[in-house]
Amino acid sequence: MSRPPSGTHIEPVDANGVRAEWVVAPGVTDSAVLLSLHGGAYSLGSLVTNRWFSALLSATSNRRVLSIDYRLAPEHRFPAAPDDTLTAYHWLLTQNIAAGDIAIAGNSAVGGLTLSAVIALRDQGSPLPAAAIALSPWTDLTGSGASVTSCVSTDLMLTADGLRTSAATYADPEHHKNPYASPLFAQLHGLPPILLQASRAEILRDDTTRFADRASEYGTDVTTELYADMPHVWQMFAGILPEADQSDFVHASGPEGRWLVSLRGPGRPIPRTQCQSSRRSRGNGRGRTTGSSIRASREPRTPTRGLKQGGGSTRCRCLPARSR
Repeated sequence: MSRPPSGTHIEPVDANGVRAEWVVAPGVTDSAVLLSLHGGAYSLGSLVTNRWFSALLSATSNRRVLSIDYRLAPEHRFPAAPDDTLTAYHWLLTQNIAAGDIAIAGNSAVGGLTLSAVIALRDQGSPLPAAAIALSPWTDLTGSGASVTSCVSTDLMLTADGLRTSAATYADPEHHKNPYASPLFAQLHGLPPILLQASRAEILRDDTTRFADRASEYGTDVTTELYADMPHVWQMFAGILPEADQSDFVHASGPEGRWLVSLRGPGRPIPRTQCQSSRRSRGNGRGRTTGSSIRASREPRTPTRGLKQGGGSTRCRCLPARSR
C-alpha cells in the first residue's frame, strides 16, 4: 500500500534539515498544504510507507501534501519527532505559505504528534495552522484509558503490552506525561479546529474520546467521529475496504464528502455523543461528537447522536474541499 496511485507527483525536498517530499495527486489545483506525518509508533515508517496515505490526503482535500521523514526511536527519542515536525512546519512558512493555508494530519502514534505539534506552536506563539486531523491518535503514553483493557478482545492490531513497549522506546518514563509527548495532559485552549476519528473497537478509543472531552472543555472546536467494528486506522485501506471508502474522511460524494476542517467560512453545530464501552452494536454506525524546539521537560449508518453537556464549544467548521 506504499505505492501511490498512478500519476501522483513525488518531489524530494529538504525542509530545513528534515527529509521530506511533496506528494501531489493528479488534478490538484489548490496551493494550500497538508503536512503529513506517518504512523509507526515513533519507531517505524518512512516517506515510502507514507506515500499511499499522503496521496489519499492530497486527492481528498485537493491540496498539496508535504510528507516528512521525522527521526525515529530508539536512535532518536523524544523530543526528536516533535522537533522535526515543528522544523518542517516553520520551513513551510518560509516558502510563502500562510499558516492559514496549512493543516497538519497524522495517524496512530503521530495522530498524537499532530496534536502535540499544534500545542507546541501555540506555546511558542507561532502562527497556528488552519486545522489538525488525527486518526486513531495515541494521546496518552501512560496507557491510562479504560479501552486499553476493555477493548483487548476487539482490537486485532494493537495490544496493551505493545503500547507500553513503544512508549518506553520513544520516551523516558518521566516524560510520558509531558504534553508534547502525551497531548492529553496539555492545556487545550487556543487551538485550531481539530478532527478526530477512531474505532469503538480499538484500544486507543479512549485516547480519542478523553482528548475530545478535555479540548471541548477548554473551548476548542473538536469533531470526533467514532466508527463501529473498524480496525485501527482503517482509513489507510481506502480503495481496498468499502468501509474506508465510505468514511467521511475519504468519501467523495454527498453533502459531507470531501471536506477539510478549517477556520474558513461559517461553522455548524454538531452535538456530542457518548462513546460505547464495548462492541455491542453491529455494522458500521458512527457516533460524532463536537465539542521552534521542544525541550524534554459496508454502508455506514446514520450517525447516532446524543447531546452531552459540557463547558466547551460545540461548533465545528467542516467545509467541502475547494472545487477542482
